[in-house]
Amino acid sequence: MQNHFEDLETPVGAGDLSIALIGPNENRRRIVANALAGAGSSMVREFPAYPNKTTDVPRLLEQNFDIFIIDLDGDQRYALELVEEIAANPAITVMVFSMNNDPNLLMSCMRAGAREFLSQPVALSQLNDALSRASQRRPMARPLSSNKPGGKVLVFLGGKGGSGVTTVACNFAVSLVQECQQSAVLIDLDLPLGDAALNLGIAPQFSTVDALQNYTRLDQNFLSKLLTKHSSGLLVLAAPGKFPQVEVSNEAMERLVAVARSSYDFVVVDAGSRFDLSGTTLVDQADTVYLVMQAGIPELRNSHRVISEYFKTGNSNLEIVLNRFMPRSGGVDEEHISKALTRPVQWKIPSDYVTVRRMQNEATPLALEDSMIARAIQDMARTACGMPAKPEKKKGFSLFG
Repeated sequence: MQNHFEDLETPVGAGDLSIALIGPNENRRRIVANALAGAGSSMVREFPAYPNKTTDVPRLLEQNFDIFIIDLDGDQRYALELVEEIAANPAITVMVFSMNNDPNLLMSCMRAGAREFLSQPVALSQLNDALSRASQRRPMARPLSSNKPGGKVLVFLGGKGGSGVTTVACNFAVSLVQECQQSAVLIDLDLPLGDAALNLGIAPQFSTVDALQNYTRLDQNFLSKLLTKHSSGLLVLAAPGKFPQVEVSNEAMERLVAVARSSYDFVVVDAGSRFDLSGTTLVDQADTVYLVMQAGIPELRNSHRVISEYFKTGNSNLEIVLNRFMPRSGGVDEEHISKALTRPVQWKIPSDYVTVRRMQNEATPLALEDSMIARAIQDMARTACGMPAKPEKKKGFSLFG
């Protein structure tokens, strides 16, 4: 049997339920998928082939789907074996669908462990009832443990639109994984249209909005289903690819960050230039807030306002990042910047338009290559996880290597 599961990524949830829809016949599978969409279950992962019981099923079970819906009519005998294999996990609801309503088949499905039998064409009322029963069997989101020490929360905020905050945040997050060898998740809160996914070259199915809209059911298991894994090992909760109809409440955002913090060593938040987030608990609870700006009058003015309003007490968690820094540009120098902001500049990211443009065109993080920008951001990441800066590369060469 051909393996269609070799590139399996973290699956995604369907509202408060995550659904794996398995069926080799596209027409039959689409009928069920459309019915699920009509029932409000728009987040469903489809698999166009039966998984191999030995190699694929264990990997599927690791992804913590709440429901498996399996087509019986492609290969009835093998499908029933899959039902029995998957239903052995009591936390999973297995449903089957078929054009055949033979009572003997229904009995075989029950014996194998299927909890629901969906006759085609699938009636919406029947599907809604089945999903409701599955939802009731699923445990509510567990409260966060107060005993487990949480990971660090690192927030990136732009002094002005176009300051490069997303580029810095994405490469910083990748550097955390690569340099520190610890787990990290990047949350794109630059709604409605953040660019973190575009910068990293990933195409996620689910977004920050899915987490915020379901925050009352959000736990570590549910969050894991919404994340997309980058090739570097970084986990990403991306902004949506279209304008979302959602308001970011402080309660929802607080829950999202708390769940992520309880699950990973580092939580990197790309807040873009959303100054409305500056006065929320996101900033208060962050271990470090990186204010990314350029050496220009508009950025200085906006950054000064943010510092005066939200960091007036001299919070030690604020660090200034001067992006696209050119030491001999003839513009506003570092001394004047520090004086205007009443804060020193902790980090300087050198200007390198060609390198950044290549990264954007190729969707390859700078942190995975060697450049002056990469080294500066890597040093930021190493400091965040308590490691010393990388030694500077020696110029020239030695005959003695």
